[in-house]
Amino acid sequence: MQHDASAEHPSYTRGRLIYLMGPSGSGKDSVIDQVRPALRNLGVAVARRVITRSAESVGEDAHGVSVEQFALLRAQGAFALDWPANGLHYGIPLEIDAWLAQGKWVLINGSRGHLEVTRARYPDLVPILLDVAPEVLRARLMRRGRENAEEIEQRLARNQQVSARIGEDVRHLDNSTSLEEAAQRLLELLHEAGLPLQNE
Repeated sequence: MQHDASAEHPSYTRGRLIYLMGPSGSGKDSVIDQVRPALRNLGVAVARRVITRSAESVGEDAHGVSVEQFALLRAQGAFALDWPANGLHYGIPLEIDAWLAQGKWVLINGSRGHLEVTRARYPDLVPILLDVAPEVLRARLMRRGRENAEEIEQRLARNQQVSARIGEDVRHLDNSTSLEEAAQRLLELLHEAGLPLQNE
């Protein structure tokens, strides 16, 4: 049965979940780090993910755990959201529900494949897809060095297929240029979605 966070927290609708997603290598972690000070000034909380590989935490403010530790945390109900991807497991701590209930906007580093499950739990979420031009994404994946050329091309093809199925209400954020531009555009998208500026 689907968990209804709004039923447990009637004031949940005062806060909104910002669901930032994008293909591996698109630079979500870098954009989040770039915009973090501005979000903090606006009172937006950034959730810290739990990941089943500590090496994946490089470049991201994440908590790396073993598969066994992750399974235990999940069984204990420690996650508001969790999903598998690329052989890893990702979890978003349950504390985001408390933040939302307090009226905070909360940013999470999400998964395109888990969007609809997340939307069912948080129907008022703000979905944002980080777009990167294929040639830019290809170069980033090659520099990262985790996959060979054939695997990278397969990933690029899958990325296009997955992104094509994203809903029409998703806001798009281009990260093919500079981090500064992407961070500024993210703030503009959030303001358009209803996040008040500090002086409002």
